[in-house]
Amino acid sequence: MANSDIIQHFIFENTDIRGEIITLEEAYQQVRANNAAAEEAVPEAVLRLLGEFMAAVALLSGTLKFEGLLTLQARGEGTMPMIMAEASYQKGLRAAVQVNDAAAIEALEEISLAQLLGNNGLLAILIQPDKGERYQGIVPLSKSNLAACLEDYFAQSEQLGTRFWLAADEQRATGLMIQELPQQLADAQSNAEHWQTITALAETIKDEELLSLDQHTILYRLFNEEEVRLFDPLEVRFQCSCSEERCVSTIISIGQAEAAEILSEQDLITMDCHFCGKKYQFGPQQVDKIFAEQGNQAH
Repeated sequence: MANSDIIQHFIFENTDIRGEIITLEEAYQQVRANNAAAEEAVPEAVLRLLGEFMAAVALLSGTLKFEGLLTLQARGEGTMPMIMAEASYQKGLRAAVQVNDAAAIEALEEISLAQLLGNNGLLAILIQPDKGERYQGIVPLSKSNLAACLEDYFAQSEQLGTRFWLAADEQRATGLMIQELPQQLADAQSNAEHWQTITALAETIKDEELLSLDQHTILYRLFNEEEVRLFDPLEVRFQCSCSEERCVSTIISIGQAEAAEILSEQDLITMDCHFCGKKYQFGPQQVDKIFAEQGNQAH
């Protein structure tokens, strides 16, 4: 496929184990550029971590069986208080990060996710269907890197064996996920033996291999002695879900009095999308119309 942003799903025949591998280039570069423009300075290490979040949320989105959004977010009180990535059912990706002290980050000899987030670091996965109730799972950030934190999350919240290998450089972000499925095709002992073998093989992958080799080469090198069935690869892309309608909803949520107070201090209510850089502006006449229409709907 011509697109450089591809996710490949696969299963191991006669077992209850599945896998996914993803490569991101264009979407990753778009997110890097957008965040570099939105923040005064974003260290390279943070941009690469943003790539890992993008790869991870795309891998996780393979579990979405409904139309909606899946968000992977980490928050804390450190020099990088927030980093998040979002994937839609339609395979659209976006991501954003906040940096409080770029110089302090660049001065560190080694950078870990837990260190950047600082005290009270939390990792959250939010599933938001277009129809239905939202689900949110949260775990403390007790491990140094995103892959290990995600494995902790699945061990605590989902009780499914799940392993991640994530890597990013200036050009690419990539990821590999192996996951146990509910027992169906094989007995528990056979699944356990296959799981041990498959994860041991996957452990041999190096970051430079994930970043430089194509997906089929990686899968062949790792699992050529296993029976692996590949599904049709899927394209992913950068896609921002910001809209004028969402901005209108935000204005309605703050109320007419507060909106009027903002307009008394400045001529426009301006909202900037951190994800894509798009600006939305609303003048007094537009704001009056928003609340007039809301009043009409209320009656």
